Amino acid sequence: MPMQPAQKSICVFCGARPGTNPAYSEAARAMGQAIADHGWRLVYGAGDVGLMGEVARAAMTAGATCLGVIPTHLMALEVGKRDLTQFIITENMHERKKVMFMNCDAIVVLPGGAGSLDEFFEVLTWAQIGLHNKPIFLLNTNDYWQPLIALLDHIIAQGFASASMRDLFRVVGSVAALTPALNTALS
Repeated sequence: MPMQPAQKSICVFCGARPGTNPAYSEAARAMGQAIADHGWRLVYGAGDVGLMGEVARAAMTAGATCLGVIPTHLMALEVGKRDLTQFIITENMHERKKVMFMNCDAIVVLPGGAGSLDEFFEVLTWAQIGLHNKPIFLLNTNDYWQPLIALLDHIIAQGFASASMRDLFRVVGSVAALTPALNTALS
């Protein structure tokens, strides 16, 4: 009997708030649906608020397995979503990011705030210094990440990073464009 390939896991970093543009929530729901449609597992911050909640509810409703990882101090603030396939409570943010990273095959960053930036820069830095080669995608819904992309280009232009840093992540404008890129990256 042929062995089934291991389920691929997508780590989604995103806001614990919905943002001001309804397109962000729509993209989060589309991301959750796409994860389920492709038989992937969602790995995310275990919150039931903002874009985190949108991704998780959409993924779960469509039948995806979900791993949520949340630090003790955010259980109340991010409304820890306990009805997930797997729910892990960590001692701190560093442990949360480590567990999420260790349990994924690719990273997708949706719109978010300082926490999402922290998560993106940590995995980008790890890739830059050769600690991993997992694919990283910025979901650039309604050009949300354009200022960040301009900043990264500025960092390169000013000599604080080589141009190869831009090869460590990919910018996609929609979930429809992201899913074939993820399929390719995961194969």
